[in-house]
Amino acid sequence: MAAPEVREATSAARSHLTHEELVAGMQALSPSADEAVVTRVVARQPEEGRQLLARGTLDVDEGLVGDKWAQGKRKRGEQVTLMRYDVALLMTRGGEVAILGDNLFASIDTSEANLPAGTLLAVGDAQCRVTPKPHNGCSKFSARVGEAAWALTSDPDWRAHRLRGIHLEVVESGSVCPGDRIRVLARSEHAAGDPEA
Repeated sequence: MAAPEVREATSAARSHLTHEELVAGMQALSPSADEAVVTRVVARQPEEGRQLLARGTLDVDEGLVGDKWAQGKRKRGEQVTLMRYDVALLMTRGGEVAILGDNLFASIDTSEANLPAGTLLAVGDAQCRVTPKPHNGCSKFSARVGEAAWALTSDPDWRAHRLRGIHLEVVESGSVCPGDRIRVLARSEHAAGDPEA
């Protein structure tokens, strides 16, 4: 059976949250520090398509197998993206978070303080390392969740929370499914590597 595919939302009826609503929502969230459930595994497709995977393979050379990263510039520092599921739900107002374009979603604290660059994570059967490459919002992200949400991700008071998510590099191949755990194996105390690698 083919994996479900999600396309960009076209309805203009869903309004975006204001800055004040976003801040109030963020302050009410309590992400896990050390372990969380993977809620979505998403392979990005051409023309902004999203394929929701019942089982994905994280590969040291291909990233998330089937994701368009392998057809691009293949920068290892940008191999796989992880976004907090609770933040994504808030920003999409409970909509399908896969439209945001990240590969993995889990309600784990992605802040610099909790998951500094170099931190080793178990992701299902795979292992990934947090890279120092910033994961910044863009015009597409702004269109999906609103300018206030995009601005909040780069706000000096919130930037260290890395609300837009983080980049991971696969260091040991393995499978990952919704319902699997993502957990911290070893934290790094400082950034490592070249953020442009």
